[in-house]
Amino acid sequence: MKRILITGGAGFIGSHLCERLLNEGNEVICLDNYFTGHKSNIEHLIGNPYFELVRHDITQPFFIEVDEIYNLACPASPIHYQYNAIKTIKTSVMGAINMLGLAKRTRAKILQASTSEVYGDPSIHPQPESYWGNVNPIGPRSCYDEGKRCAESIFINYHYQNNVRIKIIRIFNTYGPRMNVNDGRVVSNFIVQALRSEDITIFGDGLQTRSFQYVDDLIEGMIRMMNTDDAFIGPVNIGNPGEFSMMELANKIIDLTGSTSRIVYMPLPEDDPLQRQPDITLAKSKLNGWTPLVQLEAGLIETIKYFEKKLE
Repeated sequence: MKRILITGGAGFIGSHLCERLLNEGNEVICLDNYFTGHKSNIEHLIGNPYFELVRHDITQPFFIEVDEIYNLACPASPIHYQYNAIKTIKTSVMGAINMLGLAKRTRAKILQASTSEVYGDPSIHPQPESYWGNVNPIGPRSCYDEGKRCAESIFINYHYQNNVRIKIIRIFNTYGPRMNVNDGRVVSNFIVQALRSEDITIFGDGLQTRSFQYVDDLIEGMIRMMNTDDAFIGPVNIGNPGEFSMMELANKIIDLTGSTSRIVYMPLPEDDPLQRQPDITLAKSKLNGWTPLVQLEAGLIETIKYFEKKLE
């Protein structure tokens, strides 16, 4: 049995990770300040004697004895991370320093949940890990993009200077049950609007693309990355290379929900990437043959079921 700390553990992705690691026979400490996480995401775990819930903000030091740390804490949707940009930067940078300090003291292995946003609006397609990105350091998204880029740098330097055992993954657009109703991300936005028979809002002309990964595939990739030998530290892309335009996604959700919603178009936000697709060659090679298994329609059906109950 390993003792595992998950920061942001009451969030959308963190709650699924808590559940999976408990089911595998580990002791799990879930740390969250509930800025975007919710107790409702992990309330079904609270009776488990090997699950511990702690309210804490990782911009402040935290002391505990653990074997592994998954550092997921940070708002990930534009609405939430732009709400308090300074707080977002602090969470990425100071949070990384505090969790790496904990890993150094306890000799724990630590995984950083970085993001495809480190690539910015990419000039290379699809994006391999070797691509340095095209990021506006002073734009409205920079609090998140540059915060995550800085966190990767901090992780690398703790590894080389202090021999901390690190893993870095870059997560591409992920969706699934337990997304926040007011998340602001495209899949949850479209589904909620469709279920409420509201206009579906597409920003831009609808031809910009994203690659959507179901949460179960991400969790599998994260755990496999944590379990690789210490020589492989990443970064490694974790995403589904299936690429869809916003218009395709909207029409698919309308079909699956049987909605009467109309599609309306709004101006594209500043610095919003026009393309995003992971090159997962490295993940397939290093993560014991990992590859995403859940196709978009199957994942959307499960996500729609969740939101139907949530909106009752």
